[in-house]
Amino acid sequence: MESQVRGGTRWKRFAVVMVPSVAATAAIGMALANSALAASFSVSGQSFKVTTKELKGTGFSQYGAIDSGYTLDGKKTSHPVAVSAFKQATIKELCQSVVTPNIPVLGNVSLILKAGGGKTPVEAENLYIDVADLKADAEFTNIDIGVAAGDANKGPGIAKGDKANPFGFAQQADEVLLKDVEQTAWATTAGTFKLSGLTMKLSAGVKECY
Repeated sequence: MESQVRGGTRWKRFAVVMVPSVAATAAIGMALANSALAASFSVSGQSFKVTTKELKGTGFSQYGAIDSGYTLDGKKTSHPVAVSAFKQATIKELCQSVVTPNIPVLGNVSLILKAGGGKTPVEAENLYIDVADLKADAEFTNIDIGVAAGDANKGPGIAKGDKANPFGFAQQADEVLLKDVEQTAWATTAGTFKLSGLTMKLSAGVKECY
């Protein structure tokens, strides 16, 4: 870890999902023990992949929780997630993909959504991403690691409907810059989500953002 000027911290190819790993395990355990529900809805049986060239966010926080949902055959299940929250975010070259497997006659079908590829980036306010896995080059400004989730006040706070443990592990920062992002997520919610240059395409087979 390299200390930067003005309280910045850069972690190369750093998995932002739950830091550090020991605290992450504890956070997930606490969430399970308290029946934490990350998304305010039941998530589908399909996770989705997202890539971005660059994500700039202000008012960042992250805490552990559990997404409750279903498998594709209708059974109830749960997924441990790291909820990444931003008061405001801009996203360049967004790609989102999801694959629906084993459709009769057609087989696998992929849906790919792209936006923010021109001069106008994707813009979001009060953005929450329920992340299962993430890789990126990351730089944080004025980061606090190990703050109690309920006391994290730099981000938008624990989302309404999230029954995350307010005493569990969290981290927060005034600003965050993520580059070359690759992530798998179960849910995304936002107060506003403006997708410039939106395109959406269905394709046969498995075609994903990464």
